[in-house]
Amino acid sequence: MMLSVYLVGVGSFMGLILLLTGLILVANKYLADYGECKIRINDAEPLVVEGGSSLLQSLYNNKIFIPSACGGQATCGECRVRVLQGGGEILPTETPFFTRAEVRAGMRLACQVKVRSDVAIEIPEEYLSVQQFQTEVISARKLTYDMAEVRFKLIDPDTIEARPGQYIQIKVPDEESPDGFVFRAYSISSKPSETHEVEVVVRQIPGGKGSTYVHHMKVADKVEITGPYGKFKLNEDPECHLLLVGGGAGMAPMKNLIHHCMETTPQRPVELYFGARSTEDIFYLEEFEALAKEHANFKVVYALSDLKEDSKWKGPTGFIHLHVDKLYHPPEKRQVFLCGPPPMINAVITVLEAKGLAEDEIFYDKF
Repeated sequence: MMLSVYLVGVGSFMGLILLLTGLILVANKYLADYGECKIRINDAEPLVVEGGSSLLQSLYNNKIFIPSACGGQATCGECRVRVLQGGGEILPTETPFFTRAEVRAGMRLACQVKVRSDVAIEIPEEYLSVQQFQTEVISARKLTYDMAEVRFKLIDPDTIEARPGQYIQIKVPDEESPDGFVFRAYSISSKPSETHEVEVVVRQIPGGKGSTYVHHMKVADKVEITGPYGKFKLNEDPECHLLLVGGGAGMAPMKNLIHHCMETTPQRPVELYFGARSTEDIFYLEEFEALAKEHANFKVVYALSDLKEDSKWKGPTGFIHLHVDKLYHPPEKRQVFLCGPPPMINAVITVLEAKGLAEDEIFYDKF
């Protein structure tokens, strides 16, 4: 008797779940059908899209690529646009990324704006020149136990015009995403002059979708990327001293900038400070030491913060910002680029501000 009552109860519960699921599907199909909507960008001829998707996805579907390092999860704050019409009220997920003045001006995260009616937006003109590339992996190697270097050959289109310090986004398959993919941002480590290829250096993050995808890439794999992105603009004045401070995967743009300077303005003073935990985390050091022997104006400092007792390391130790504080003497003309973990970036900025550097002289990416 009790068993039959139990089975009836379970059957009733499952039936209710199925009914509710069906009602939700019907509602999504008929009640949430927003039909065709228009997106006007910078007063250009409007795009006609199917309503219901995010603004970020709608733009992507029309080959307009807004940067979004987190794949539309509202955690990176990169997909900033100004909404002039439509889009609804700003969401609590967006407000931490904007000042009150920016909110009043209509700044939004494209990943959080739903296209349910006509929308008018403003975006930087440079976003309109971002392209989608079909590529093929031509080399993939481990630099350390958790760092991989991967180089892509551009196929269609076969050329990219990137400024020093810019980055790309890699399309990562993701079954959990409604679209079946997400994008992850990685700095370009190859020289800007290598216009037919793009190289990245990626750290393996436990459980990370993008880094796991990159670390499993093999030669001949086909990969889709978009780019280039990034607001950083290198001061090309050969007398402008360049200070680079990085840690971990923050090495990628450092390598890009160093080789660009050595190629275009070899007389330019360049200093590289790179922080790592132990000897197991060191990579590219021999390459940069060889470069420093060829160029007296290039200085390289690696510092290790967590040495093992049996380590044979004879170089600097401790946190890298302490060595910047001790060794860096700002010249009159200077530009600084930082890339690495947020605590490192914050510590270096504090040191540089104490040395008199202004906010507009310091550029950084927090990874």
